[in-house]
Amino acid sequence: MDKLFINGGNKLYGKISVNGAKNALLPVLAGVIMVDGMVTLKKVPKYSDVLAMCEILSNLGAKVNWHGSDLIIDSSTIEEHTITSQLAGSLRSSIFALGPLLCRHKIAKVAYPGGCEIGLRPIDIHLNGLRVMGTRIVEKNGYIYANGESMEGCDVTLSFASVGATENIMMAGVMTRGITRIFNPAKEPEIVDLQDFLNACGAKVSGAGTNMIYIEGVESLHGCIYEVIPDRIAGGTYLLMCAMCGGEIEIENFLPYHNQALLSKFSQSACKIDIKDDRIFVSSSGRLDSFIDVETAVYPGLPTDLQPQIMALQTVSNGYCLVVENLFESRFKHVPELIKMGADIKFRSNVCVIKGKEKLYGADVNSPDLRGGIALVMAGMKAEGYTTISGIELIDRGYYQIEKKLAPLGVDIKRIEK
Repeated sequence: MDKLFINGGNKLYGKISVNGAKNALLPVLAGVIMVDGMVTLKKVPKYSDVLAMCEILSNLGAKVNWHGSDLIIDSSTIEEHTITSQLAGSLRSSIFALGPLLCRHKIAKVAYPGGCEIGLRPIDIHLNGLRVMGTRIVEKNGYIYANGESMEGCDVTLSFASVGATENIMMAGVMTRGITRIFNPAKEPEIVDLQDFLNACGAKVSGAGTNMIYIEGVESLHGCIYEVIPDRIAGGTYLLMCAMCGGEIEIENFLPYHNQALLSKFSQSACKIDIKDDRIFVSSSGRLDSFIDVETAVYPGLPTDLQPQIMALQTVSNGYCLVVENLFESRFKHVPELIKMGADIKFRSNVCVIKGKEKLYGADVNSPDLRGGIALVMAGMKAEGYTTISGIELIDRGYYQIEKKLAPLGVDIKRIEK
């Protein structure tokens, strides 16, 4: 496996642009299954998760081609309805294909999904919602067997505002006869983006981002040309990197209204932030005051996907910070690795207390998951000396060629290929 090698201590200067959102691309790619025609997705980064979803589409029978950074998919040739364990095992978002496959074929066989091990993330909410719509589901031998011949629009109330379940049920309702209403849906920007994509293909979906999503079933979807929203998690990560390392950077393709919970935290620190349309200018001394308290929540609260990066910043901030993780029970796997680098962190269950220190020190560490891995990259960028990070295939899931992205800012970072 490849590794990242970082010589820390440099401040950041220059300009960086935010790519399209991984968490928007994956459900959109699943939605393509329902389309009878050609879809062109503009400016698509080749995240490993995106490539895995493309492989799933190819195995279902779609024609998938790259034209530069544009991804062109012809779904009219899709005939298969099975996603094998080999394909689903490394990708949590493979479960998104269940609703679209039911719309297209009325039957689906989908292996249980894989992905980062940050918690249980049960798919019961997905399956219960589909059952309410009339889907017959049997779970056996590591597969989900679903029959949607009796599916029809109805009211579905989610027990928890799950992003994945909201997206799956939304897509299931798009080509199901009648009206489907989803109550207590997730409200993330990626939900709104999926609605916009589906409507561009001829769907009738409204209400995404509110307390109720309304779907009127249609008979078919047509192709379109579409570009997903910028990745708010990557944008927030770059902001936190500059805050931690110091320097002055400009982040392009950054939508501030998608990251208000994070931006509000910086009112407590000495970091200077200036926002102009879809650009944000960040200036930092590299030694900020601690955020004091950080608590993750569903959108519009502070994203759990930014918690490890925020924690990395707090390890070198001035003061104490209390971090409470409310969404995933295994999201502190990066903490022992940060401690190897000199961080002062006490943790138990879902709570961490961080005492900021003036320095971190380079070490050999291992990426435990996608966001924990990028937090270790941040720590290596700040640390005194050399840091080697293993397990970076997990980082590649959501940060495309991170070493090439950061080097122009002055980061001394190299990928060591094995």
